[in-house]
Amino acid sequence: MEIPVHNSLAEKINSLQLDDNNFGGPVRKVLLRDAVLMYEANKRQGNACTKTKGEVAGGGRKPWVQKHTGRARAGSIRSPLWRGGGIAFGPKPRDYSYSIPKKARKQALFSALISKIRDNDLVVVDDFGVDYPKTKKMIEILKVFQVNDKSCLIVVYGENEGVWKSARNIPHVKVMRSCELNAYEVLKYKKILIMKDALENIR
Repeated sequence: MEIPVHNSLAEKINSLQLDDNNFGGPVRKVLLRDAVLMYEANKRQGNACTKTKGEVAGGGRKPWVQKHTGRARAGSIRSPLWRGGGIAFGPKPRDYSYSIPKKARKQALFSALISKIRDNDLVVVDDFGVDYPKTKKMIEILKVFQVNDKSCLIVVYGENEGVWKSARNIPHVKVMRSCELNAYEVLKYKKILIMKDALENIR
């Protein structure tokens, strides 16, 4: 697969040959679904908690005698059947996180990138030309690439302070290093601007 490389003015200056082993396969939708569910589950705090009838305050004595009152039997005013009582089978703090194999995560990442390339939502940029932090300049670059109000993910290789500080205050724009990239982040954003060296170093 061959993909064009652009400069900061969105002009095609070169082309990049992608490895067919990684970018030549189909989009594996089931694998993408599994990966997204995993990343979403791992973000959950899992701290929802309710009290059972043994944990709610009060209810230490039997409300009334067992027999001869004409009322139903009751052992505690904190029964789940009573107002103000405990919760039956309510949520307790738990860990929702789980993991899929490393090879599956890698294949999911490349499937996400392939889908963005085929939808023309992934643009390879040789250099943004931002040597020092300047938000106004970064906004102009995003307009050139027709990002406008779309969400955008900028992928850089290594620590790029100029791009990082220029884009961090722009709404719906996120900067990531290529070594941190995953399928969830690729699918989350509408437009992907990835630097040439970052794309070449995705493993």
